[in-house]
Amino acid sequence: MNLSRRQLLAASSVAGVALALPEAATASVVRRDRPALPSGIMSGDVTANSAVVWSRTDRKARLVVDLTSHGRFDRAIRLRGPVTGPDADYTAQLPLKGLRPGQRYDYRIAFEDAYGRRGESQAGSFVTPGRNRGVSFVWTGDTAGQGYGINPDFGGMIAYKAMHRTRPDFFLHSGDNIYADGPIAAEVKIPDGTVWKNVVTEEVAKVAETLAEYRGRYKYNLLDQNVRDLYADVPVISQWDDHETVNNWYPGEILEDSRYTERRVDVLAARARKAFLEYLPMAHTAGRNRIYRKVSYGPLLDVFCLDMRTYRDTNPAPGATGPVAILGAEQAQWLVREVASSKATWKVIASDMPLGVLVPDGPLIEAVANGVAGAPGGREHEIAWVLSQFKKRKVRNAVWLTADVHYCAAHHYDPSRAAFTDFDPFWEIVAGPVNAGTFGPNALDPTFGPKVEFVKAADFPNQPPSGGNQFFGHVAIDPRTGVFTASLRDLYGKVLWTKDLNPARH
Repeated sequence: MNLSRRQLLAASSVAGVALALPEAATASVVRRDRPALPSGIMSGDVTANSAVVWSRTDRKARLVVDLTSHGRFDRAIRLRGPVTGPDADYTAQLPLKGLRPGQRYDYRIAFEDAYGRRGESQAGSFVTPGRNRGVSFVWTGDTAGQGYGINPDFGGMIAYKAMHRTRPDFFLHSGDNIYADGPIAAEVKIPDGTVWKNVVTEEVAKVAETLAEYRGRYKYNLLDQNVRDLYADVPVISQWDDHETVNNWYPGEILEDSRYTERRVDVLAARARKAFLEYLPMAHTAGRNRIYRKVSYGPLLDVFCLDMRTYRDTNPAPGATGPVAILGAEQAQWLVREVASSKATWKVIASDMPLGVLVPDGPLIEAVANGVAGAPGGREHEIAWVLSQFKKRKVRNAVWLTADVHYCAAHHYDPSRAAFTDFDPFWEIVAGPVNAGTFGPNALDPTFGPKVEFVKAADFPNQPPSGGNQFFGHVAIDPRTGVFTASLRDLYGKVLWTKDLNPARH
């Protein structure tokens, strides 16, 4: 086995777990008196030397992970993870350290009760990035929005199946993993006269306010077999946006929404954040539960996940001229520092909101663009600083990937078309939704000189997934040439647009 015992001992030391020799592999049998796996399994934040694995059980129990690099579970090394209980909604995560680059790993997850009896087990896999290996991944956002949940007559969330069929190395979820503010009813009547039918649970019947209701949204999505199959085979890199908490929220906001009994957004956001961190496998730097982070995927790619929600100021009016935070000073400085020091060929800026697309919040501004031509105003100041610093520090091959606006598009930004000119040209590619209502297209703000190179949007506002206008993006990076091939695809995986980006050399 390529994973040494010394390496796994280091892994277990970091994870705070004990290492035990495996017993002979046996077939998994689900028994009611043993811990079950009602929400499947996941891996996340995979790098050349590390990963995080996740699952959830139905009672107080200890996570047990069998790990092998050759598919032979009778030769696997067993890692005993943390004990979970109701305080974590029976979820558990285990960081794996000391992995080998360029290696496929198979893992099997089960939980062990207080008597040492293991329950239901499920197997998954991931591949660590390595030198001389290409990289491919998919990205999208917006799951179970506008009341469009799991429709058995439609095959469930079938865009997840289409993404799975591309056999990507990882899946970047660009935000709105759930729609905590959108109840899911048994039926949704569509303007074209059709009816969308949903699986429903008690926890999705109303807007989420309690921690249990936020957790219930993640459990709901994991009822879908397409979602569970993807997550078992494909590591996830997760970020959040607004609907994990409530639409268009910002710190300090007090809701004016009669559906809520708790209207302090800071209280709701704390509960939403706990559920998000419980239900998605993430690597936490120095013990900090920080959502913005860098995930290194070998010499070809670094992914920089932004958090445009936690550190923002109050949503401004379009005419706001002074700086208004969307990243916050600490995150903006981190982004510039880490991207500038990256040795990877490509730097993907995983942005949970687009830069040049106008996204209003009633009369206010929700995203970056303020819709006012001319010099940067409001939140545009912070992005202008980041872009100018990229130019100053000679950052090459930065591509911005995003979702949020519920249609797909490819935008090219160029200072020759812009009011603000102190930046190098770059691409922003927009995907989504993956299982939600489709809208758009939105207007573009000219401040950073965006040009629409491609767009595909709804046939009518809030079009259901059954209309076919659900979108995800796919990227493949050639290990020999370094060419970054991006494509936008529909619900069934059909390629709608593609572009080869040649790497600039430092």
